Amino acid sequence: MDIVYTLLCVTGIAFGQILFKLSATGFQKAGTLLDPASLGILTSALVLYGLTTIGWVWILQRAELGRVYPLMALAFVIVPVLSYIFLHESFNRQYAFGVLLIISGILVSLVQKS
Repeated sequence: MDIVYTLLCVTGIAFGQILFKLSATGFQKAGTLLDPASLGILTSALVLYGLTTIGWVWILQRAELGRVYPLMALAFVIVPVLSYIFLHESFNRQYAFGVLLIISGILVSLVQKS
């Protein structure tokens, strides 16, 4: 069950990164750091990060860091995928190969820890 909660934290962090990017883009377009819409998005990102951090601390009370931490590497997979979906950013073959390496490393780590 710790793995499920860890995946929720990783997903929260990934969505937080998308919100940070959206706020940065909004500030740039508005030409000011006082843009209300961008500040709202930034606030949402900070709240999500705060909640995710609290969740992470809760997970660490229940699980060994070495067992759950490798799953945090999934953020390097999820963030670019979400940026492709929500921000229409692109990624190349090297990225896809890197994703396969990250996932392979996570799987090896999980099998080794079991």
